[in-house]
Amino acid sequence: MLSRLDTLRYFHVVIFISIINLTFSSKAATSMTNNLSFLNDLRSKYSHQPTFLQAVEEMAVSLMPLFEDKENGDFYCRTFLAMAEPERTISFRVPWMNDNGEIQFNRGFRVEFSSILGPYKGGLRFHPTVDEGVLKFLGFEQIFK
Repeated sequence: MLSRLDTLRYFHVVIFISIINLTFSSKAATSMTNNLSFLNDLRSKYSHQPTFLQAVEEMAVSLMPLFEDKENGDFYCRTFLAMAEPERTISFRVPWMNDNGEIQFNRGFRVEFSSILGPYKGGLRFHPTVDEGVLKFLGFEQIFK
């Protein structure tokens, strides 16, 4: 029996190979997005974060042959869902004084995904246009890097 760490390593390798070997037309990708009903819970939780959901759905479409596997498909779906949500999200603010002596506040986010293989994958951003959904998107993409 594989340990949790070995199972996730195996899943990462399978995903990597699948990404390299699979190409889809946009028409096929659109029809496959409709077949990803196992993402419905994630869609309802994060409906306010469309950038993050788009990244998750695009990755799920590219991995569709794994999810449709008769023997291990359910395992791949559950593992993908476990990896799709961050383990931890930290939101904070940083006060600072500008040149005019006025106090300013910047909002910062740290989203941490999948510590199972070592240090967290994720990101830290302070830009005013970045929100939690964008940072989840960036962190999720890092898992498969």
